[in-house]
Amino acid sequence: MKLTASLPMYDFPEVRGALAVLWTEIARRLERAGFEGVPPALVHDRGLHVLWSDPSLLLSQCCGYDLVNRFAGRLRPVATPRYSAPGCRGSDYASVILVADRSCATEIEHLRDLACVVNGLESHSGANALRALVAPLSREGRFFRTVRVSGSHAESIAVLARGEADVTSVDCVTYALLGRHRPASLIGTRPLCYTPRAPGLPYVTRAEAGEERVSRLQASLREAFEAVEVKAACAQLFIEGLDFLAPSEYRRIAEFERLAVEHRYPRLR
Repeated sequence: MKLTASLPMYDFPEVRGALAVLWTEIARRLERAGFEGVPPALVHDRGLHVLWSDPSLLLSQCCGYDLVNRFAGRLRPVATPRYSAPGCRGSDYASVILVADRSCATEIEHLRDLACVVNGLESHSGANALRALVAPLSREGRFFRTVRVSGSHAESIAVLARGEADVTSVDCVTYALLGRHRPASLIGTRPLCYTPRAPGLPYVTRAEAGEERVSRLQASLREAFEAVEVKAACAQLFIEGLDFLAPSEYRRIAEFERLAVEHRYPRLR
């Protein structure tokens, strides 16, 4: 069976060349490790839930919130990239809270009763981390005046820049990539603060993959990331290495949700 691979989480057109180099080297190692049907290229622009439900999935990357919620028991982590973007530490990452340049806000409390925009309500970086950050300040289950869903971090920033919202929460790696490749898109916005860190976005495979298969995937990734070509490509992606976290590490993301519920703030609103 021909397998499927995707790295959709930071799949901007500007870095697809670097992603292609990364996948070429990973695929070469996977074939050497005995995997059959390794795809020669990554899949782009396919719905994430379709990708992650595909029985032919070999390797992908997902949000940690998906790993502990909708896709719990359907995906398993293989490795976690270490990113060098501001807000990252080791394989942990944070969200950057952005406000409009014109905003007088200097702390989170100042965002009360303002208009919020997020990429999606099932995003850790966009919604889960932000919800935990404002939960202790919520009143009767509400903090923001309105919450709008944009569909992507880039669109959330555009909404903020147009003056159609007052605050958004953006994955710090996405923010760094946009700052490098689309600096004009950040005009009219400024960082306010970072959220607490959580385990970064993992490379994943299907949950039913056995330990031996996962071990071969990890060994192939480890070997590929030592290649000179991959190191150069990774520099374009803000990747500086890999960690191999226990799946239980991703329970930390569920703790963000638990904290919000404790403060009677189960929904971002």
